[in-house]
Amino acid sequence: MSTISEKMKLFQNNSVINWHEHVWMTKDENGNDVLNMDELHGLIQGADDNYMDILLCSLPITRGTATPEMCRKANDLVYEAMQLYPGRIQGMCYVDPGFGQEALDEIDRCINELGMTGLKLYNQYTLDDPVQRPILAKCSELNIPILIHAGYSLQCFPEQPNMSHSEQIARAAKAFPDCTILMAHVTGGGDWLWQLRGIADCPNVLTDISGSVVDLGAVEEAVRYLGADRVVFGTDGSINAGVAKTLGARISEQDKKKILAGVGLRRFLKEAK
Repeated sequence: MSTISEKMKLFQNNSVINWHEHVWMTKDENGNDVLNMDELHGLIQGADDNYMDILLCSLPITRGTATPEMCRKANDLVYEAMQLYPGRIQGMCYVDPGFGQEALDEIDRCINELGMTGLKLYNQYTLDDPVQRPILAKCSELNIPILIHAGYSLQCFPEQPNMSHSEQIARAAKAFPDCTILMAHVTGGGDWLWQLRGIADCPNVLTDISGSVVDLGAVEEAVRYLGADRVVFGTDGSINAGVAKTLGARISEQDKKKILAGVGLRRFLKEAK
């Protein structure tokens, strides 16, 4: 039987791109919003311990309306993390689509001025809401991927009434076939099998394996429905779960390497300077 050290050579000896992580803010002694350095350094330590080469990080406002000022501050903190760990952390811009042109301008700033890699959307609007159409068009124009918070459950999430599920994501993907969409944490948002079925016929939609749920067969079914090229590695705060799901998946070694390398999204990564 292989030891954990032997199994971890899969990570150690291959490219590992984590497409779903976060940095967070906290308050300083004067009550100002600042980057939470303890959490940031802990994230990097976890990445070091598990041989992760690049982490795609965002700082979403997870409750309520996110004003343009809030989004700009959050993105500036992501940029600060990028500067502290150049090449290691790549940023995902965050906006609230309800602010129209201001949201589009912030995407332009983050991509063209701050050098971020893609866009993170949360639960303010479902992805097929008409308010998202300019956002989807902008991402198609800039050729950047969208990471969309997603989930589907028979239980009600009253605090997240606009969380996108796979049928809504599929509608947006079919309306904007040139836009690449990453459906977040397939094992972190309820019925993952239903979610996979909903995007199976959308070649421009991928999913990441992040999430704290470690159901047997989830990674295998993701590969069966989508193919390994449309499944990418991510942890979303659950590093041990992400690593264990990858190591334990009953799929080929080649498919595991594809997931870790994020082959379906690799073209979007920024070149190290």
